[in-house]
Amino acid sequence: MTTIAIKRALLSVSDKTGVVDLARTLAGRGVELVSTGGTAKALRDAGLEVRDVSDLTGFPEMMDGRVKTLHPMVHGGLLAVRDDPAHAAAMGEHQIGAIDLVVVNLYPFAQTVAKGAERPEVIENIDIGGPSMVRSAAKNHAFVAIVTDPADYEIVARGETTFDERKRLAAKAFAATATYDSMIASWFGFADQGERFPATLPFVLEAPRVLRYGENPHQQAAFYRHAGPATPGIGQARQVQGKELSYNNLNDADAALELVSEFRDAGPTCVIVKHANPCGVATGASLAEAYEAAFACDTVSAFGGIIALNRTLDAATARAITGIFTEVVVAPDADEEAIALFAAKKNLRLLLTGSLPDPARGGLTAKTIAGGWLVQSRDGGVLSDDMLKVVTKRQPTPQELADCRFAWSVAKHVKSNAIVYAKDGSTAGVGAGQMNRLESARIAAWKAKDAADKAGWGQPRTIGSAVASDAFFPFADGLMAAVEAGATAVIQPGGSIRDAEVIAAADEAGLAMVFSGMRHFRH
Repeated sequence: MTTIAIKRALLSVSDKTGVVDLARTLAGRGVELVSTGGTAKALRDAGLEVRDVSDLTGFPEMMDGRVKTLHPMVHGGLLAVRDDPAHAAAMGEHQIGAIDLVVVNLYPFAQTVAKGAERPEVIENIDIGGPSMVRSAAKNHAFVAIVTDPADYEIVARGETTFDERKRLAAKAFAATATYDSMIASWFGFADQGERFPATLPFVLEAPRVLRYGENPHQQAAFYRHAGPATPGIGQARQVQGKELSYNNLNDADAALELVSEFRDAGPTCVIVKHANPCGVATGASLAEAYEAAFACDTVSAFGGIIALNRTLDAATARAITGIFTEVVVAPDADEEAIALFAAKKNLRLLLTGSLPDPARGGLTAKTIAGGWLVQSRDGGVLSDDMLKVVTKRQPTPQELADCRFAWSVAKHVKSNAIVYAKDGSTAGVGAGQMNRLESARIAAWKAKDAADKAGWGQPRTIGSAVASDAFFPFADGLMAAVEAGATAVIQPGGSIRDAEVIAAADEAGLAMVFSGMRHFRH
C-alpha cells in the first residue's frame, strides 16, 4: 500500500512548538491521539481528547518517567508488518493496536550541556524511550510515519502519508538519532572522561547548503554546519546582501575572520585575504585608516579579495571599500549608512557575524587523506610576555617589539613557509607557501618594494620593520634576506640546531631577535 491513512498517532515531544495545532487537525480528521506526560497535559489543556500511553500498555509511567513507552504494546504497534499474516496474528492474539504516526522530538541534551548543567542533570536528559520509538517507526516506514521535526508537521496534517513521504521522514529520523547519539558520545568522551582523542570520534554535521560548485566548476560542494551550539563564525553569519556564497568565498572568508579575530581586542583592524592567505593587514585610528593601510600593502592581490573587520562597519570604511571590486566583507556588525552604500554593489556579499570567535579557543581541526582523517587540536596558541626571549645582544625597542607581535599574529595565518614584514601596525610584505624560507623572505621583500613603487613612497615599508617567521630559520640565509630588505627586528620560534649561527648573524647585522618558542606551520 502506497498511501496509508493515519488512524492512531502517538505524540511525545520535548519541544511543543506547533504540536497542539497538529493534534487538533488530526483529531478533526478522526485520528485517535495517544500521548505521554507533559505532551498529554498540553493537549488536554487545549481541550483535546487524549489517551495515555499507560492506558495503552496497562502499565503506569514509572521511575520518574524513565519507563513509559518501552513496552510491546507500543513497539509491537510500531514494528508489525501489517501485511504479514504471522505479524497480524500476533497483534490479534495480544490485542496490539497499530500506530500509524509517531511524533517525537528528543530530550534537550545539547541545550542542557550548553547551559553548564551538572552531571546528574545531563544524564537525565539522555532520552531512551524517544529514540527507541523513532527507530522502530523509521524501520517500519513501509507502514508508519515518523516525524522528528516540527517543520514536517504539515506533511502528516492531512491525515495520510505516501510511501515516498514516509521514506524521507525515516531518513531524517535516523539522521536525528545518529546526531543525538553522537552528541552524547562526544560529551562522554571529551567532557565526562576528559579524553583528547576518544576511541571513536563522532563527527556530526547537519543542515547542508548545496553550493554552486567546489574549488573548481567540475567539483560539487556543500556547506554543513556543526550540530549543537556553535562558535560564532562564517557558517552562522547573517548574509545581508550579495550573490550566493561559493566554496572559495566561504573558505577565504573563514581565513579572514580567523585572522581578524587575533585582533578582536586591538584597535580598529582590517584584514584582506586572497586565496586563504592575507595580502594586507593593518591596525589604525579608524577602520577606514586601517583599510587604506592594509590595501596599500598589496593593491594587486586585494582586487577580488575578502575583507574582514574587527569593528562595526561604518560609512567611511564602506565608501573606501567600494573603490575596488571586493568579493566578501565580514564584520561583527554594520551601521545603516554602510549597508545602504553597499546596496549599490549588488554582487558584494556582506556577512555580519555578531561577534568574533576567541582565537585561543580549543577544539579540533580535521582534513581528509586517502583512507582516513588527520585530526589535531586547533592552533589556539597566542603569545604571552613570559614566552618571549631576546637572544641577541641588542634588545628590541618598544615599537619593534609591538611590530614583532603584530607580524607574528599575521604569520600564524599565512601558509607555510611564511614570512611577514610589519611596521607601525601594518604588514609591509607577506611571503606565503614557498618550499623554502629564503624564497618566502625574498618574495615578501619584493612585494613590499612593489607596493612602495605603486604608492610613490620613497622607500619600502620593510625599512625599519620587524619580520616574523612561522618556523625557525634553518640557515642564516633567510635572515640575511630580511636584513637586506631593511628589517631591524626578528621574531621566530627558535629550536634549530643552527640557532647559534643564526643568532651570531643577527648580532653582526645589529638586529634584535626574539624567540617565541612556538611554531605556527599552516599547510
